[in-house]
Amino acid sequence: MTPKLYRNPRAQTHTLRTSQNPARDFHRKLFSSHSPTPLTSLPSIAKEIGVAHVFVKDESLRFGLPAFKILGASWATFCVLAQRLEIKIEDIDLDAFKEQLRCRGEGLTLYTATDGNHGRAVARVAALLDLKSKIFVPAAVSELSRDRIRSEGAEVVVVQADYDEAVKMAAVEAGDHGILIQDTAWPGYEEIPRLIVQGYTTLFSEVDERLVEEDLQPSLVVVPVGVGSLAHSAVQFYRSESYPPLQGPPPSILTVEPDTAACLNTSLHAGQSTPIETGYTIMPGLNCGTVSSTAWPDLHAGVDLSVVASDTEALKAMEDLNDLGIQAGPCGAAPLAALRALPSDVLDGSMVVVLICTEGQM
Repeated sequence: MTPKLYRNPRAQTHTLRTSQNPARDFHRKLFSSHSPTPLTSLPSIAKEIGVAHVFVKDESLRFGLPAFKILGASWATFCVLAQRLEIKIEDIDLDAFKEQLRCRGEGLTLYTATDGNHGRAVARVAALLDLKSKIFVPAAVSELSRDRIRSEGAEVVVVQADYDEAVKMAAVEAGDHGILIQDTAWPGYEEIPRLIVQGYTTLFSEVDERLVEEDLQPSLVVVPVGVGSLAHSAVQFYRSESYPPLQGPPPSILTVEPDTAACLNTSLHAGQSTPIETGYTIMPGLNCGTVSSTAWPDLHAGVDLSVVASDTEALKAMEDLNDLGIQAGPCGAAPLAALRALPSDVLDGSMVVVLICTEGQM
């Protein structure tokens, strides 16, 4: 039986020293025609749960894609290429940047492994830069998801194995000649996953910018977990010594995973990173068996609460969000399922809860 509720009463005392992160300004400049994704109030859910406010950060349409993943994929790819071209990231002009890449004549290919959305995001960034992309997907990824990745101009390689094995194959194929843009880390491969985590902080910056307009700050932020990179970004953002709340403590962070792929929840209960075998879930983007090595220390120290959700619970949450006008997919709906799974002693009537809906319907 997979452990369920995990509590860390010391999580809010975990403080990180983080340098200035220009990812938010980069995304504003690169995708200037796109507005921030909406933060929508759900008063009926707040009443059901017994809190002051519930908001959902709706990532169902982020820069023209149905998920948040392009935030990390774009930031990491541009940072790596800017370093190669010896250009400051804040000085990048897209057309000039593409011309410099062409002049280098390297014929670069971006590689990654994916359960769907991350691979499509990497492929979109490659197309934006006139680069090739090669995306490895586990056999369980649907043909529809594969076709959507192909629609971005990518070559899709189907791996007759699980996500972890697909990652290994993508890394081998990339070798020394391509660039692996992977959102999970392991010893010897850490820089790009860290950059991806940095890129995701744009999402949390937008949440706070919107709440400040209403003189509010989050009490609880609920984040779905695959390998843990988005949750790591939440910890880095809200546990930073420079995080400036209006008043009171920073928010608690609640993570949620499928009950058939709860690598973080299992690891938190064990007190050490613990790879697991995963099973089928309707939440394919969360179907990961190993926590990213760079994410684990901060997740262990900085996550307040962790729960798991069944497919049935995620489906019910998805249907309820859809009825409220939020076109969430099952991964994006998992935070609502997590909120409903919390015991009453965790919540109170003054809380401001933010659900991170990571993806729309596929």
